[in-house]
Amino acid sequence: MESIEAYHVSDDVKGECYNPYAKDSIEWMTYQKNWIDTVQWHLEDLIRIKDIDPERALAIKREIDISNQKRTDIVEEIDDYLFAKFSHVNPQPDARTSTETPAWAIDRLSILNLKLYHFKEELEREDADEDHLRKCKLKVDILLAQHRDLTQALDELIKDLASGAYIMKVYKQMKMYNDEQLNPMLRKSSTSP
Repeated sequence: MESIEAYHVSDDVKGECYNPYAKDSIEWMTYQKNWIDTVQWHLEDLIRIKDIDPERALAIKREIDISNQKRTDIVEEIDDYLFAKFSHVNPQPDARTSTETPAWAIDRLSILNLKLYHFKEELEREDADEDHLRKCKLKVDILLAQHRDLTQALDELIKDLASGAYIMKVYKQMKMYNDEQLNPMLRKSSTSP
């Protein structure tokens, strides 16, 4: 995805996202979604540094928590957008439901794109031995097959929603860990003197 390429221009988890699409369009949302995933991918790399300062690790962990919430929020925005888009469709009498929404499939596709990008980077490493390159090439082949399958399944789901063969339901994640009203540890710390 183009947002992965854009991120790697500066390769900075604090870098600004310059989304080229019209705000609230499906293109804007998917670009934003993939940018969030790309930043989080690199935060996950940073937190795994062996001799990382514990305070820095905690700060990164908190950034990852915030990122996870943003990720969930944008996935739900995409589903809300698609739900509105297909709300006029009359379901067929034998219409089915799917527990995976289009946006959660887009989420998986976004992660697949990141894996492909980074495994392909590994194939370009000049310091890698032949065994490493062979293993990475096998993984790239598997990821490409998964990407094709997921893309096809997502396309079919969208067509089925448009034709009424599937009924779209939006399943909210109901995350509790970032909410001061729902997480007892956050609630306790916000009321402590």
